[in-house]
Amino acid sequence: MNKRNKGKKVLLLGLAAMLTLVTACGKDTGASGGADGDQITINMMHPWTSPNVDNEVYKARIDEFEKQHPNIVIKQDGVPAAQYKTKLRTLAAGNNLPDINVVWPGADLDPLVAGDLLQPINELMDNWSSILPEGALEGFNVDGQQYAIPTKQNFVDIIYYNKEMFAQVGYDEFPDTYDKFIDAVTKLKEAGITPISLGNKEQWPLQSSYISIIGDRFTGSDFLTNVLEKKAKFTDPEFVKALAVIEELTQLGAFNTDANNMDSVQAQDYFIQGKAAMHISSATVDGRVRINNEEGDKFGIALFPSVEGGKGDPTKSAGVVQYGIAMKSGLDEKKREAAEEFLKFFVNEDLYKELIRNGVVVPAKVEVPEDASKYLKEMLELTDGGTAPVFDSVIPTQVVDVLQNGLQALTIGHGTPEDIAEEVQKAFDDMN
Repeated sequence: MNKRNKGKKVLLLGLAAMLTLVTACGKDTGASGGADGDQITINMMHPWTSPNVDNEVYKARIDEFEKQHPNIVIKQDGVPAAQYKTKLRTLAAGNNLPDINVVWPGADLDPLVAGDLLQPINELMDNWSSILPEGALEGFNVDGQQYAIPTKQNFVDIIYYNKEMFAQVGYDEFPDTYDKFIDAVTKLKEAGITPISLGNKEQWPLQSSYISIIGDRFTGSDFLTNVLEKKAKFTDPEFVKALAVIEELTQLGAFNTDANNMDSVQAQDYFIQGKAAMHISSATVDGRVRINNEEGDKFGIALFPSVEGGKGDPTKSAGVVQYGIAMKSGLDEKKREAAEEFLKFFVNEDLYKELIRNGVVVPAKVEVPEDASKYLKEMLELTDGGTAPVFDSVIPTQVVDVLQNGLQALTIGHGTPEDIAEEVQKAFDDMN
């Protein structure tokens, strides 16, 4: 059994049983015929609706495929990222997945595989053997079967900061310890500057971009795996301390007051417009913050600082290989051939180079184009200290939802870190 799945298998039994039942209800009805009977329509669902640079690259790639393959139509269903996983899960439960889906590794992929809803693509892997290392593929490989090809390597915890605002309160460099970080937050607040721009309306930012790395700083990178294997609990003191960071930042007034009514893109704009000193988000956001911004040089990037007594490595960044492109199982011959043609065209060296050119980190071994962003090297150096796990790529969605609700409650003064830890642990226990 794949080592990654060893600690998770028990979590999948209930959902796997449900999905196995629904897959018996029938197979795909076939291609969508045009007037001459040759046109094929492929339904594709993706979360590329926000104005991030990689999303524009992906959609341009789809357009180019259709131009070069006039007999194949890619019918897109763009679902906002905050709702995407929920919709994917719902469609999976009804055996109604689109022909092509964007999927995540780990806890999100496993139920789809257990329900026999995705088509293994082992026979296609020679197309990427020279550019994708095993480490980039393993998150989408279950028991020796490859189910998706990743498009990017994302780090979700990049701290973007306004150098001028930090210099104003005595920090010419980003704080390297948590105590200094809190000192900077306090001084920024006293200076009338909103310390951190947060858009948590979609709920995932505090969970993914904050707790993934804050938790790792306190618990170390083995914690989430140990939880899955029942060697640790979310109620352990180290994880409670990580949750308490959100409570402390809230009590200090670190976030904008409308954080829970603002989405992630609005929070980016809030920061870019100079209304806050920091914004914590993914490496992809660098396209908006610095790469395509005439004032990009005034913004720096950093990682969350070390915490006293923490078990984690402060040089690590929370990262995941993501946006895997996967095919639905059970397609008829014509649709399957068309879907395979799309997969080979969509994910190739040209895609990776275009992403790099726009400052997006990729998991592929390709030559960096000469016209790549000057900020890319800085991002690569910042994230070169090792990778910490992203919370929602390891922990099942049902448990993630409980954590997200609890973190949002903390920001309005409801509940305690201990309460949230107990609720999250209970949600985990209830799955077993």
